[in-house]
Amino acid sequence: MNAKDQPTGKPCCAPARGVARPQSAQTYAADKTAPQPDTVTIPVGQSWIGTDRPELKIDGEAPFRKSKLKPFRMDTTTVTQARFAAFVDATGYVTEAERLGDSFVFAGLVTKGALKSPSVPGTSWWLMVKGANWRAIYGPQSEADADPLHPVVHVSWNDANAFATWAGGRLPSEAEWEHAARGGQGDVRFPWGDTEPNDIDHFP
Repeated sequence: MNAKDQPTGKPCCAPARGVARPQSAQTYAADKTAPQPDTVTIPVGQSWIGTDRPELKIDGEAPFRKSKLKPFRMDTTTVTQARFAAFVDATGYVTEAERLGDSFVFAGLVTKGALKSPSVPGTSWWLMVKGANWRAIYGPQSEADADPLHPVVHVSWNDANAFATWAGGRLPSEAEWEHAARGGQGDVRFPWGDTEPNDIDHFP
């Protein structure tokens, strides 16, 4: 976890919505007893951000440009369901999806019979599902599908920021995240280059 950037408001892979920050703006002192994951130092200096080959222009990723960064530390894995649950158990935190009563779910994974609404224009593969949150990842009756070792989902920027503070870290800036995700390479689609993922050479 690393960074202090505020969300830009630009959509990315999922539709965005404005949310007030009362409950989710809660902050917590770093808990020294919180589970600590493995971290690594990401060497930087000069890096890159953006791309000259945007697939969704609305994301505002272009152009490919230089970025100066200082070295930073980052978790080696994503935050798991189990680790986020430890945060909730310790603080009583309630996520924005839980308070609002719904969240976006990939259309192919929505539970049968779930109350769903059409998504926003341009992101038809996401559906707003009543009752979807980090505990019930596909909607009501899907609690058993939330594997403790899988990455936590249905977590907003505010939720993630509260968790990061409690865990003794911070969220990465967009530039830091892109640098780490690129694996030190330039304007490539994946950390290993431009080769599409497959079951032989490049695994997603």
